[in-house]
Amino acid sequence: MRIVVQVKLLPTPEEASALERTLHAANEAANWLSAEAYGQGEQSRKALQSFAYSDLKERGLSAQPALHVLRKVADAYTALRANIRAGNLGTPGSKRRRKAESQPLVFRLDAAQPYDDRCLSWQLDEQTISIWTVSGRMRGVRYVCSERSRRMLAGYRKGESDLVHRNGAWFLIATCEVSEAAQIDPVDFLGVDLGIVNIATTSDGKIHAGRRLNRYRRRQLALRAKLQKKGTKSAKRVLKRQRRKESRKATEANHIISKRIVTVAERTGRGIALEDLKGIRERARLRKPQRVALHSWAFAQLGQFVEYKARRAGIPVLFVDPAYTSRRCAECGHADKANRVSQARFVCRSCGVVAHADRNASRNIRARARELWRRGAESHAPAPA
Repeated sequence: MRIVVQVKLLPTPEEASALERTLHAANEAANWLSAEAYGQGEQSRKALQSFAYSDLKERGLSAQPALHVLRKVADAYTALRANIRAGNLGTPGSKRRRKAESQPLVFRLDAAQPYDDRCLSWQLDEQTISIWTVSGRMRGVRYVCSERSRRMLAGYRKGESDLVHRNGAWFLIATCEVSEAAQIDPVDFLGVDLGIVNIATTSDGKIHAGRRLNRYRRRQLALRAKLQKKGTKSAKRVLKRQRRKESRKATEANHIISKRIVTVAERTGRGIALEDLKGIRERARLRKPQRVALHSWAFAQLGQFVEYKARRAGIPVLFVDPAYTSRRCAECGHADKANRVSQARFVCRSCGVVAHADRNASRNIRARARELWRRGAESHAPAPA
């Protein structure tokens, strides 16, 4: 399976200037090629290489970077066509879709640029790299990373790495091919109920509360309202910085929770059962104050983190239908809207059992996963890329 490792580069001012000129040159070439591809209606890799390869080299790119620009533009148009087919840009004739179809794709001047082993080499012991730039090959560019990342690079790095310029800092994001463990035959399943008040609740009764993250998001919401009302350039800069900060905080929380869930499942020889919440934002009908919480909820990211961590450990993952899991009694099976007394309290109107609502739902999810597995369902964790 593929995972990525990010390292931070520590270039000198001269090296940083060369890297910046390189990114600008590559993306200016990509914008020129995008306009040509749009005008000629030729957007496949083969077609772009046939009429643009020589021109790209004349723009200061050597052979491999020119090929990477070709592939970047072709892949961007492939992704655009896929989004149009899937309806992600609206229906035919909609404003958003017309805008996407009426002009060539444009790349930011500091957009990431891919590198392969012909134009980038790693000296892992010295923690330096040698990298191609428009000013020539630069050797001995320093980088820093954790010891875990260093071991990952040494043992599993394979394929391309992306040069990224973000917030004034330089990074390389390397691709690593990590071997997977053989999938176990689970003795049971660990049901996981996802939510906003409690990010994740397991059928073992463990609650991963979202109180701290939700408080932080409410503070950020109030801060955004003040900055948007102010509307100055400095306020907009702070808005952009705070958005990234909030995203990183949610990502960190999801990494921690997913690791704990997978660790428990691995230790006890169980699979993991999650709710299939695809499309919930379109289905849910909420009051306006609740919409902000729903759209800030990174449940899809948490599911992805659980999937790839589980696949590395050989743990099967099943996604089950979430319908009525919060209303059905895990003891007797009676389903009734009135069973859900409040957000946290569940009282069965049939057998009288009293339970925490999220724990009850997670037990229903576990039961559905066991039944699916018994019928021969396969793990929904993604296949190796």
